[in-house]
Amino acid sequence: MNANIDDMNGEIYSYLYEKILKIGALDIYTQSIYMKKNRPAVKLCVICEEEKLSEIIELILKETTTLGIRYNKFLRETLDRKIVKIKTKYGNISIKFAYYKGKILKYSPEYEECKVIAENFKLPLKTVYEDITCTVNKYLESFRIK
Repeated sequence: MNANIDDMNGEIYSYLYEKILKIGALDIYTQSIYMKKNRPAVKLCVICEEEKLSEIIELILKETTTLGIRYNKFLRETLDRKIVKIKTKYGNISIKFAYYKGKILKYSPEYEECKVIAENFKLPLKTVYEDITCTVNKYLESFRIK
């Protein structure tokens, strides 16, 4: 769904993002655009499941300066996912594995856990991701050898 917003205090976006995500939106983002007569505005885009649409529309209409919302239905394909705890030098970390046709296509350490590790160990988040990625690669390699 898209709502065109102009003349709105920028601080409201952070508040709005939190509320929309709490309702259950899958994703949310903004784009700078120009409207008729070359007026600058912000386009608010929300991706959500159909059952959340009414609640999110109501929130946006109440909390923003927009006078209307456009929305479309889209088809969506997703990879199968499974979260596995893997032992690392930082402790057990949740790793989200994504599968396509039963094979691991990609994986990612859980952001919130990596963030806590980076703060606790006073390390760059990038370093934490690299360390955990190395550990996961070794973990996966142990299955391929057998």
